[in-house]
Amino acid sequence: MDNKIVEIFIPGPAGRLEAKYFKSKKNISPIALVLQPHPQYGGTMNNKVVVETFNAFVDNNFSVCRVNFRGVGKSDGEFDNGQGELADAAAALDWLERENFDNSQCWISGFSFGSLIAMQLLMRRPEINRFIAISPQPNVYDFSFLSPCPTSGLVVYGKKDELVPYSHISEMDKRLSSQKGIKVEFQSVPDANHFFTKSESDLVKTLDKYLKKETTLF
Repeated sequence: MDNKIVEIFIPGPAGRLEAKYFKSKKNISPIALVLQPHPQYGGTMNNKVVVETFNAFVDNNFSVCRVNFRGVGKSDGEFDNGQGELADAAAALDWLERENFDNSQCWISGFSFGSLIAMQLLMRRPEINRFIAISPQPNVYDFSFLSPCPTSGLVVYGKKDELVPYSHISEMDKRLSSQKGIKVEFQSVPDANHFFTKSESDLVKTLDKYLKKETTLF
């Protein structure tokens, strides 16, 4: 495969899943899966934050995949309230691992609803050793399953997130920072709203800095 982003279809539990994939030329490159926001609110893998996150992984020599959940774009099936979407994410990760069996690291990332699915997948897959959760919604979804959280990671949120009161992020930060043996960093982007409108470049800088720091550890 040439060093470019290609459209692929991954066999999923409800039929085929539409995805975009970039294969790093670097041997034993790390891998990453990036998950989309809520399908019922117009979320797709082509969401701006998802694409920027995907590109940040590409720029850091990852082999990376972003995927449309069931019923989105050209993906088969229909929305399944999170259960099916978690199964879709697991199928996408299976595919990514088969394509890159010699990977040096395995990362999971998601935006908004996608960050919930990403963290649920993290709890089920011990090979995932880093995560990036962007604009999680602990006021909407229960993240208490992250006790203990199995690995270190980054949570990025907008200081002006209009959908998530800061108190909920702060509570999540307290709970995760008290856990031993891992380090979950919480980073705010000062002028950003939930969707990082006009703050994409600040988001990318935050992601890039964390990626560079954490990939040198392996």
